Amino acid sequence: MRLLCVALLLLPAWFSARAGRVDTVQVESPAMRRAVSCVVISPDRHSASSTDRFPVVYLLHGYGGNHRDWITKVPELTTLADRYGVLIVCPDGRNSWYFDSPLDPAVRYETFMTRELPAFVDARYPTLADRRHRAITGLSMGGHGALYLALRHRDLYGQAASLSGGVDIRPFPNNWEIKKSLGELAAHPENWDRHTVINQTDSLRNGDLRLLIDCGIKDFFFDVNRSLHQKLVGQGIDHDYVERPGAHTWEYWRSNVEYHLLFFSKGFGQ
Repeated sequence: MRLLCVALLLLPAWFSARAGRVDTVQVESPAMRRAVSCVVISPDRHSASSTDRFPVVYLLHGYGGNHRDWITKVPELTTLADRYGVLIVCPDGRNSWYFDSPLDPAVRYETFMTRELPAFVDARYPTLADRRHRAITGLSMGGHGALYLALRHRDLYGQAASLSGGVDIRPFPNNWEIKKSLGELAAHPENWDRHTVINQTDSLRNGDLRLLIDCGIKDFFFDVNRSLHQKLVGQGIDHDYVERPGAHTWEYWRSNVEYHLLFFSKGFGQ
């Protein structure tokens, strides 16, 4: 009887320790004529029916990172995938800022993220393959990428968020290799205007996307995030906006990524 009691006491800990599976896959990109590495985190299938299908969250890394950044720095994502019942997909975006370069035909990350990668994921994993169950977020460069892609492809993503995102790149013309893809700001201002997030909201109508903007008050992107928030308010676009104590650090991103998953989980299927 004592052994049975001990076993029963241990059951909650055993169940809470369950976590998702981590795959590293190579996704062919015909647009870029190469394979792109991606991490895919699946919910624990032991606790799911073999017929279950899951929403997908695309989670983008920042400048200087790669496809393994999120799972390396935030290993609890395996538990969070199981907790919220979502597939999490982390592609390697290099330092692309997740757009198609108007100058370099080898940089086609918008095409990859909106055509090639979703097709691969939906064909090989048990997803709910519609915009209501597809969301995207990311940190820094990835926050820019998440909002940029979702605002331009509202038929594909139903929800989008940004964590410390570079949501207006124009104040930073000499940073983070952006000009390698867009050219010098002084010579190609139209490229910078067309590829910055804050200008993508011009055609947005209220209700087109569920949006979350999240930035620390000591972050060097804080001012551009607040400007985006104010523009959305002026347009009458409903969105969640969060200012928290914190800077442009993994401590901030690790602490707050679960809030993004919670936000998405409440919106899936709406």
